[in-house]
Amino acid sequence: MKKLSFLQRLTGSIDIPDYDEVLNDEHGFGDDDEMSVNRYDGEESEWPDQADLDEPIEQEGELPVDMYHTGEEIVIRALVAGVTPGDLDIAITRDMVTIKGTRQEISEASDDNYYHRELFWGSFSRTLLLPEEILIDEADAQEKHGLLEIRLPKVDKDRSTKLKVRVSPK
Repeated sequence: MKKLSFLQRLTGSIDIPDYDEVLNDEHGFGDDDEMSVNRYDGEESEWPDQADLDEPIEQEGELPVDMYHTGEEIVIRALVAGVTPGDLDIAITRDMVTIKGTRQEISEASDDNYYHRELFWGSFSRTLLLPEEILIDEADAQEKHGLLEIRLPKVDKDRSTKLKVRVSPK
């Protein structure tokens, strides 16, 4: 009996009385089989080495934030206790803010002596899309008692000015 193609088996487009026998036959896979997978024996491998799998992967935490607006500015607040202001990296564009930092762990006990471990240690970041455009040059960031507060003045789109036309000398 001729072997059915995958599409024929999937759609049932060919009516063959011995179809059930095809499904019940044991199937041996070999190099000439259309369903076999060719192993890549090239020099470069996309799969990680076993040594790479044994190393712990450092995860980056996501910084929780509050973001609200007043009439004139957008305010972002985040708890950054344990991080010195110099270790914070804040990048601002007209419509996006990225906050990055690292909280260094002070180890006073071995891992076996902990009852609970809930605090996050290591690097963290957060990127926020702003709902309105801001004035980058007038942005301000302050840290007090572990609370980071970023104030971003909004662009006043309703503001207009009169432009006086000058007469150029001939």
